[in-house]
Amino acid sequence: MSAPTTRVPPIWPVAAPSFFGAGLTHAGLVRERNEDSILTDPSGALWAVADGMGGYGHGDVASDIVIDRLSQVADHALAGQALRARLTEANREILARVREPGMDQMGSTVVAALIQNSVATIAWAGDCRAYLMRHGTLRLLTRDHTVVQEMVEQGLLRDDDRDHHPESHVVTRAIGCEPDVEIDTTTVPLVPGDRMMLCSDGLTACLTEQDIAGHMRQATTPQVLCNALVVAALEAGAPDNVSVVSVFATGG
Repeated sequence: MSAPTTRVPPIWPVAAPSFFGAGLTHAGLVRERNEDSILTDPSGALWAVADGMGGYGHGDVASDIVIDRLSQVADHALAGQALRARLTEANREILARVREPGMDQMGSTVVAALIQNSVATIAWAGDCRAYLMRHGTLRLLTRDHTVVQEMVEQGLLRDDDRDHHPESHVVTRAIGCEPDVEIDTTTVPLVPGDRMMLCSDGLTACLTEQDIAGHMRQATTPQVLCNALVVAALEAGAPDNVSVVSVFATGG
């Protein structure tokens, strides 16, 4: 009698997703200048939105510095460490620029995503946001650094009301406003079919998360999504600059 054998079913390799995206930024319908800056990456790895703080003056300079520093992150660097390091450098550079003649206080909020081995590391300071849509369900990946968000967490304000509160623009954290800046990070594995979106608060001040989810479900490409979201914000009045970066995961 032959010895029993165990048959192990083959494990078929699952193709890793590939990533492609687009970005769009607009001054809006009220601001004279666009103080937002965006970073898009043809290789699919590095994406960011920086929102210059117009109330401080020279917000466009601050957001440009943030994006310039982030663009120096190497694709294969330790993601969280590298993003924090570059944003810390941007913080120092903005503070140094403020001391130059003719410059006023300025700063920038930011959200950035570095995708490595199908995992996105998100880094942010302020109220720029990152969203993920998977199987038609929208998920907010970031937590606003704002007075209003603190009110929500203390039970003083409903979550649904935070984006329309009169103090929704008051941030508690930004690049270039204090000698030391704390950068939050989170990681999320990405699978084929996922759609990620980064945006400035100029978008979320105009559109609800239900509106955003509807556009993210319907869009056929990242560029179509960016166009649709910005147009929707403009139709809603766009009192602030509006910036969107979208990334789609395909394959598998």
